[in-house]
Amino acid sequence: MKYGFDNDKYLKIQSEHIKERIAQFGNKLYLELGGKLFDDHHASRVLPGFQPDSKLRMLSQLKDHAEIVIVISALDIEKNKVRQDLGITYDMDVLRLREEFMKRGFLVSSVVITHYNGQISADAFRQRLERMDITTYYHYTIEGYPTNVNLIASDKGFGHNDYIETSRPLVIVTAPGPGSGKMAVCLSQLYNEHKRGIEAGYAKFETFPVWSLPLKHPVNIAYEAATADLNDVNMIDPFHLEAYGKTAINYNRDIEIFPVLNALFEGIYGTNPYKSPTDMGVNMVGFCINDDEVCCDASKNEIIRRYYTALNALAQGEGNDSEVNKISLLFKQAHIDPSYRRTIPAAQERAKESGKNCSAIELADGTIITAESGDLLGPSAALILNATKHLAGIDHSVKLIPQAMIEPIQHTKTNYLRSLNPRLHTDEVIVALSVLSTHDENCRRALEKLPELYGCQMHSTVMLGEVDRKIFKKLGVGLTCDPKSKKATRQSI
Repeated sequence: MKYGFDNDKYLKIQSEHIKERIAQFGNKLYLELGGKLFDDHHASRVLPGFQPDSKLRMLSQLKDHAEIVIVISALDIEKNKVRQDLGITYDMDVLRLREEFMKRGFLVSSVVITHYNGQISADAFRQRLERMDITTYYHYTIEGYPTNVNLIASDKGFGHNDYIETSRPLVIVTAPGPGSGKMAVCLSQLYNEHKRGIEAGYAKFETFPVWSLPLKHPVNIAYEAATADLNDVNMIDPFHLEAYGKTAINYNRDIEIFPVLNALFEGIYGTNPYKSPTDMGVNMVGFCINDDEVCCDASKNEIIRRYYTALNALAQGEGNDSEVNKISLLFKQAHIDPSYRRTIPAAQERAKESGKNCSAIELADGTIITAESGDLLGPSAALILNATKHLAGIDHSVKLIPQAMIEPIQHTKTNYLRSLNPRLHTDEVIVALSVLSTHDENCRRALEKLPELYGCQMHSTVMLGEVDRKIFKKLGVGLTCDPKSKKATRQSI
C-alpha cells in the first residue's frame, strides 16, 4: 500500500497545537471533536498512512485532565440512522463509544440528546441510558437556529437547555457522526457557564474539510461525498478572507454558525478571540501530507466508493435520489467517472463476457485480478483464492480447495442450514484454507498473503451479502458493488 501521509509528524504537531489552544483559554475549554476519535476510517482511506486511532493516541496524553460528553441527535434516533462503516445505529454507537472510551481510561461524564422536541424514541433512549446509570441531558430545538442570535443567546434559547455538569478543565464533545449538534452543545455550555460565573473557551478539532488545501482538492471533495446526506458544502471562508486576505476552506454549517459564536463571545468576553470560523479550528492535517498524488488518487476512489454506497442504499430502499445526485455532480469537480476506479470496468467487462456475476481487485502493485461465479464458489470467494494465489506465486490452474471438500460443505448449507445458495462465501473459503494449511504448503502460502490485501480496492457486479462485506472490511479491502441484488440476477438468468 502506498502512503501519502506522515502520521508521526501529525501526532507531534497536532498535539502541540491543541496544548497551545488549551493554554490560551486557561482552565476550561470545550473541544468539539468532529469525525471519529478512534476509528476514523474515512481519514485513513483518503490520507493513506493516517492511522484510525491517531486522534485518540494524541488526546490520551491529556486524559487525566479531560472528560468526554457524547452527543446524539433526537432526529437520528427517530430515523434509526446507521453508521455505514460499522452497520450499527447511532444510538447503539453511543453505547459502543462510551465503552471504548472507558476501556482506554477516559472519563465519559454524560450523554446529550440534541434537537429534542418531545420525540418518543428519544425519551425511550434516555430512559435506557438512565437505567444504565448514564447521566443524560436534553438540548432543545431552537426556532430560527442558527440565524436568530437574539433568541439563541437568551434564556429562551441556550438558557432553556439542560446545563451539563462537568468537572475537568478539558471537555471533549464528540458524537457518532456529523450533524449531531456538537457545536451547539459547546456554545450552549459557554452561555450557561457564563451565567454561573465561569469563563470557558471553545475550539474545534475537525479533520475535514482541510482548511489549508484548495477548495476543489480531491481530499476536500471526498468530504462532501461523505456528508452528501447532510448536504454539506465546502466553501471559501469569507470571514477569514476579509480578516487576513488569505484563502481558507471551511463548510457551510461552520460559516453559518459563526455570527452566533461571534455574538456569544462578545457577550461573554466583550470581544471574540476568533476572527473567522477557520480560526476556531486546530486542524494540522494538511501539513502532514507528504505525497499529494497518492492522497488525490485515494480520495477519488473514495468519492466513487461513496457513490456506489449511495446507489446500493437506494436499491435497497434505504437511500434517496438527492444523495446519489449530489455525489454524481462531485464527479465533475474531481474530473472523474466510475471508470477511474480500475476494478469497476474490469469486473463489468468480465461479467459481460462470461454472463456471470464477477468481481475484481486491484493489488498494491496495480495488478488487476478478476473472478467469476461458478457452481462451487461465489465471485467474492473465488476472488480471494485468485488474489492470494497470485500473491503467493501459485499457478492459477492449481485448485487450493478440492471439490471433495467443497461438496460436503455445500450439502450442509443447503440440506441442514436451508440455504438457497450452495456456493461458498468468503468466510467459508478462508476457514477451508485454514484447515488445509496444516498439511498443504500451497494453502499455507496463500493464507499468509491475506494481510497483503489491506488497502486494496475491489468491485463486485452484484451486491454482496452481509457476511462477505464484513470479511472484506476486516481484511481492509475497499469495496464497491453494482446496485444489483443476487435475487434479481437469478431471476434475470
